[in-house]
Amino acid sequence: MNRKTIFDTVRHMLGRGFRQSEVDALDSALDGGAAISPKDRVPPVPSCRVSPAGLQLIKNFEGCARLRPDGLYEAYPDPGTGGAPWTIGWGATGPDIGPRTVWTKDQCDARLEADVARHARDVAQALGDCATSQGQFDALVSFHYNTGAIHRATLTRLHRQGEFALAAEEFAKWKFAGGHILKGLVRRRREEAKLYRSCGLRE
Repeated sequence: MNRKTIFDTVRHMLGRGFRQSEVDALDSALDGGAAISPKDRVPPVPSCRVSPAGLQLIKNFEGCARLRPDGLYEAYPDPGTGGAPWTIGWGATGPDIGPRTVWTKDQCDARLEADVARHARDVAQALGDCATSQGQFDALVSFHYNTGAIHRATLTRLHRQGEFALAAEEFAKWKFAGGHILKGLVRRRREEAKLYRSCGLRE
């Protein structure tokens, strides 16, 4: 089968024309190369994992707050609302956390591990089988951990379409809490976008 036949067949299957990134990927595959190396592709659920860089980004912005004099951590209110959702440890929220919740450091660490794994599964499900680098995956998990918006965000749709540059620009829009711009969210979105771009796939 010649190259034109292959391109025509895939174009028919997609029901549209090609983006340049897709042309490059097909050309590379037909030439015996690979546009995406195995190490850059995030495996499907349940084997996907957040890298140390992704976990560190989450920890840097969440912080393990608030430490009391007795060595325990207490819950604190949302900075945007001054109340719910209450947060504890490494940014953990949920129906089991309220103004009187107190945890040990081990409880905070265990909840972080469980919550990151859960959010990673959500992201993997939202992305499906689209090409995703480790940096992109980590950034999207951090975004979802903070916003819970991976299934409705425009950046997810753009990522699935292979529009990585446009997807990276979407991070900056998620800077509001309680109707106000928070400097902490501006910084976090900037770092997530930076990580997303750090080892992104070719466009």
